[in-house]
Amino acid sequence: MKLITFSQGGSTRIGLLEGNEVVDLQAAAPNLPTEMVAFLEAGDPALDSARAALDSNSPRLALADVHLESPVLRPPKILAVGLNYADHVAEAGMETPKFPMIFNKQSTAAHGPYDPFHVPRASAVLDYEGELAYVIGKRCRHVPKERAAEVIAGYTICNDVSVRDWQLRVPTFTMGKSFDTHCPLGPAIVTSDEIPDPHSLDLRTWVNGEQRQSSNTKHLIFDCYTLVEHLSTAFTLEPGDVITTGTPGGVGAVMSPPKLLVDGDVVKIAIDGIGEIENPVIDEPAETIRIG
Repeated sequence: MKLITFSQGGSTRIGLLEGNEVVDLQAAAPNLPTEMVAFLEAGDPALDSARAALDSNSPRLALADVHLESPVLRPPKILAVGLNYADHVAEAGMETPKFPMIFNKQSTAAHGPYDPFHVPRASAVLDYEGELAYVIGKRCRHVPKERAAEVIAGYTICNDVSVRDWQLRVPTFTMGKSFDTHCPLGPAIVTSDEIPDPHSLDLRTWVNGEQRQSSNTKHLIFDCYTLVEHLSTAFTLEPGDVITTGTPGGVGAVMSPPKLLVDGDVVKIAIDGIGEIENPVIDEPAETIRIG
C-alpha cells in the first residue's frame, strides 16, 4: 500500500494512493484514525482495515483533486545520517565514518512532496540531498539488526535540504539542516511488503532537468537495518519517526563551480518502487515572520 496524507474539501486526512486515484480512508474505513501517527500507533489491525478498504469498491478521489502533504505531518523525530555513501564521503574530502554520523532535523522542517521550499533570508548557500527514508511503525528499543525490518512501516523519499554555511560553521548540523520547509517527504509511505529489499533501489536527483545524482541504495555504508539497531540502542523509536539514510555523491556545493539552489529552480528526486517528489525553490516569503 501507499499511505498518504492529503488535503481536500477543507480538511486534512489520510488515504491510500493507487495510480491516479486516492482512497479516502475517512470515508472507506471511518473507524480508523485520520492522522498518520495515530494510524501507525494503531498497529497491524489498522493496516489490515486499510488493505480491506483498498481491495473494496470504496469511492475514489482523483489525485488531481487533492493536495498531497508530507505523509507524516509532524514526525515525532526526524533522524538523519551523514556521509553514508562512499562517493559522497570522497567528494566531501572526509574519512569514512566508523559509526553512523547521526544528526536531527526538526519536525517543523517536514514538507509536502510537491510544495515549494525556501531559500532562507539568513543564507543563500542552499543545497539538495536526495535520500531514501523510512518511517517507524512500532514503538521499539534495543532492536537487533536481524529484526529491524519488523519495526519499519514503510519507505519514502526525502530531500535533506541543507543550508551549507549554517551546517558547517559548528560541529553539530542541526541548525543548517532544520530550516522550515527543508525536509520534503513523500509522495507516500510505501509499506514494507511492497519493498522486499530496500537495499537495491535506484536513486536519482535532477535540478532543472539536469541529472545531478545517480546511485543505488546497495551502496549505503550503514544500511537501514543497521541504523535501526544503532539508534534504538540509545533511545526509543516511535511510530511516525522518520529516518533518512544519507545522500550519494553529486551535491551542488562541491561542484566546480558550485551549483547551489536559487529562486526558480526545481528539484526532482526519484526512487524505484516509491515514486518521485518534485519541489520548486522560492525565496523565503515575508509572511514567515511571526511573533505570537
